Amino acid sequence: MAERSKGFLPQLIGNAQIETTTDDVAFLAAISQRKYDVVCFAPGACRWSAAKKPIPGGNEATRGWGLDEYRDFVRLHQGADVPIVETTQEPDLVPLLRQALKLN
Repeated sequence: MAERSKGFLPQLIGNAQIETTTDDVAFLAAISQRKYDVVCFAPGACRWSAAKKPIPGGNEATRGWGLDEYRDFVRLHQGADVPIVETTQEPDLVPLLRQALKLN
């Protein structure tokens, strides 16, 4: 889904540039190396975290992490003021991203 979203999501959120990652090596590198206007966690990851279960797919550094740990990592590298979008429901994603990008 992350890769497919590149084909339709930008038009729905003001033609914003998006970068998707589906593994923690790429995610940790991206968050560490570049500043983002908004960070969004996938609804599937949010559902795992809401169920109080570790998010699958972690690497050695992130094994057992939930959204709390990912959020802390984002804040450490992006700053306390970067908006983080989280939802367990896909239909809520576009409105939340538009709000975070101040497009409403």
